[in-house]
Amino acid sequence: MKHFRLPILLLISTFFYGCSSKSEGTSDASDSILTIPVTELKTQKTDLHREYVGNIQAIRNVEIYARVKGYLEEVYVDEGKEVKKGQLLFRINSEEYEAALAKAKANLQSAIAEAKGAELELKRVKLLVDKNVITKSEVEVAEAKLAAANAKIEESRSEKSNAAIHLARTEIKAPFDGVIDRIPQRMGSLIDDGTMLTTLSDTKAVYAYFNVSENEYLEYIKARGKSDNKEAIVELELADGSFFKHKGSIETMEGAFDEGTGSIAFRARFSNPEKLLKHGSTGTIRLTNTVDNAILIPQKAAFEIQDKNFVYVLGKDNKIKTRSFVPKSRLSGYYVVKSGLKSGETIVCEGLQGLKDGATIKPKNIPLGDLKMPGSKIELSAR
Repeated sequence: MKHFRLPILLLISTFFYGCSSKSEGTSDASDSILTIPVTELKTQKTDLHREYVGNIQAIRNVEIYARVKGYLEEVYVDEGKEVKKGQLLFRINSEEYEAALAKAKANLQSAIAEAKGAELELKRVKLLVDKNVITKSEVEVAEAKLAAANAKIEESRSEKSNAAIHLARTEIKAPFDGVIDRIPQRMGSLIDDGTMLTTLSDTKAVYAYFNVSENEYLEYIKARGKSDNKEAIVELELADGSFFKHKGSIETMEGAFDEGTGSIAFRARFSNPEKLLKHGSTGTIRLTNTVDNAILIPQKAAFEIQDKNFVYVLGKDNKIKTRSFVPKSRLSGYYVVKSGLKSGETIVCEGLQGLKDGATIKPKNIPLGDLKMPGSKIELSAR
């Protein structure tokens, strides 16, 4: 009896072990299906922010030069100070020019006196001719002397005016309201005609120049054509990452593309009442364009194979399949799709590592607007 009981126990143990193994195998297969984030593609009206390096320049920025030679006698301003139009900035020693002006004035008086004498002589000669004391040829000689004396007056007046101009140039005044830049020359320096004394900048408003590619230029022109507001508003990001409190507007652009870079320069104007922006500084220009019926996908949802872009598209039975697409543009963590994908399709948006074509996943739906894209400058809005 004991001999029959042992095989029965072995058979029962084997049955339960097989059932347990089968159950554990089924559980492992179920657990091997990964939960992967996916998102549904939708066409939407989207604000795209493009960023460009901007070169900031004062609306008026001039270099101030000496127009006469001499010693720099006075410096009335300091670097970085604001000045008003007509304010005296520098004075060059004027003794030499004062003497030249005095000499020119004396020469003018002498010429006037000489002309007066020639005029009286002409009258005397005409009187003698009328009395037939002398011949008429003497009148012609007297008239020539008077003409020469009058010409000398004009020459002396010109010399006086020139001397006065040189004397006036010893005082250098501000041509407009602005801020003084560096002053390389100091009092006592010998100044030559053409020596730069300083630079004056009017920064009540500034220009920001930035270069735009041909594709982005066409995108901008088309967006402006559809917009009711023809004035394109731009923002300026400063070097510390903050945004300038005053928004600017694009005023104009160059007339031709640069053949070397294929870009065209835009000019935006910013009001600068606090004088925060300085001539020669830099910033990042943010230009916003609105794109209708755009399909966006996160860049991290795509991968490249032989210079082609692919995504995993979710199909029936939660199986994924690779699909190539053509991007229209790439910016701020997203692709703007040109072709290959359409609204209503669902793609894998994260966790591409280890996935293969035809794999089955457990999808976790995430709206596109909820995806956190580092550095994204795009506002998603289905309008």
